[in-house]
Amino acid sequence: MIGLPHYLLVGSALFGIGAFGALTRRNAIAVLLSVELMLNAANLNFLAFWRFLTPTAMEPHVGVLVGLAVAAAEAAIGLAIVLSIYREFGTVNLDKIAELKG
Repeated sequence: MIGLPHYLLVGSALFGIGAFGALTRRNAIAVLLSVELMLNAANLNFLAFWRFLTPTAMEPHVGVLVGLAVAAAEAAIGLAIVLSIYREFGTVNLDKIAELKG
């Protein structure tokens, strides 16, 4: 039977992959995808804890829906910023954009 440790292992593996991608990628779109992967891993862990510790409460579903809404807003705003950077500099490579440093 699949238990809580299995879900937590998958969630932590997804979070680790997302963190590795966010720290090592230089493409802005790949970094955004890595952040989305980390948010989804957090949602998976949140639901796994809900399922195995308090299966009668309904609040975790609302929390996950709020988390998904935040992730969608982050993706929309992030892609708008990436599009603006691409129009200004002609690239989405984060190493090439040194003029944004203050």
